[in-house]
Amino acid sequence: MLTADHFARLGLARIHDAVLAGERLSVEDGARLFACNDMNAVGALAHHARTRLNGDKAYYVLNRHVNYTNICVNGCLFCAFQKEKAEQPGAYRLSVDDIVGKISDHDGMPFNEIHIVGGCHPTLPLSFFEESIRKVKAAFPSIVVKAFTAVEIAHFAHLEGITTLEVLTRLKAAGLEMMPGGGAEIFAPAVREQICPRKSTADEWLRVHGEAHSLGISTNCSILFGHIESIEDRLDHLDRLRRQQDISGGFTCCIPLPFLTENSLLKLPAERYGEHNGLDKLKTIALCRLMLDNIPHIKSYWVMLGVKTAQTALYFGADDLDGTIVEEKIGHDAGAQSDQAMTTVQLDEMIRRSGFTPVRRDAFYNPVQSGASACGCAGKGGAA
Repeated sequence: MLTADHFARLGLARIHDAVLAGERLSVEDGARLFACNDMNAVGALAHHARTRLNGDKAYYVLNRHVNYTNICVNGCLFCAFQKEKAEQPGAYRLSVDDIVGKISDHDGMPFNEIHIVGGCHPTLPLSFFEESIRKVKAAFPSIVVKAFTAVEIAHFAHLEGITTLEVLTRLKAAGLEMMPGGGAEIFAPAVREQICPRKSTADEWLRVHGEAHSLGISTNCSILFGHIESIEDRLDHLDRLRRQQDISGGFTCCIPLPFLTENSLLKLPAERYGEHNGLDKLKTIALCRLMLDNIPHIKSYWVMLGVKTAQTALYFGADDLDGTIVEEKIGHDAGAQSDQAMTTVQLDEMIRRSGFTPVRRDAFYNPVQSGASACGCAGKGGAA
């Protein structure tokens, strides 16, 4: 830990004392930390907060992603995954049996979590998703179904002419246990108007998560950064997440998602391109840990960060690497250069070599006993 004198010289003495005391930082404190050029100082504060919450543990999960369709009505400018019409080359939609088959194709691999998300398809009824969850749970009773972003929930409600609370209630009855944190992007209305004008508003996204929490459905949350948003926009986003958590208390993990520029139609300022942005990724992850004092976990999502940056992020506030993934389309269509999958052996080694204690977990961060049968993954590659 850097000395108190060092933080005083940086003008961060009060922030240093607040972090050590476990006190909440203000938005103004966050702005001062973003403005600080001493990455070691910011990282040391975030690492202290991370260690206070989770010790030297670094978590991972044996999971499988299923993206059921890339046909989507939202047309977000930054998204390289979506197709507007089924007739477009590369457009697809899985059947219910396809979704179950994606899990069955791995020789009895004991997945702890199935992560199901997709585009907002213009015609798929809610009954399709209810049937999908029921069939997954019938075939694999022990798998936790983590599915559908708040944006998808709002879309289902619109198509059915019912409330989002009714959608969530029906999906929970079908077997939905958790929701991912995608679709939050950045909450600033002016930025949302430019990058995703057809998508749910920030208020709707937060309301849906609050409703899920009220039903006992845990959720993740996220922030998409590194595009046209300002530092003020990032801090406002984090502040709104923690205020929602104060109210409903159901966020389990925050996933900071760096914007991938390679295949996007969104034109960015020149300063958002280049290798120097690796430092911005680490600092943003650190600020997530420091600002989100009431959210237990911060994810270092290796798919979008790359393995090396993901490992480094474990020293900048992150305590979770996600998991085996197996097949991921959204980030890779956007330009992610990481492999599609990792084995539990690779994740374990990745964590140990970073100096942390690996903990295989379930969707709710309960430790899972690893066994010989769980040490592999039938995906397409190894660690990058």
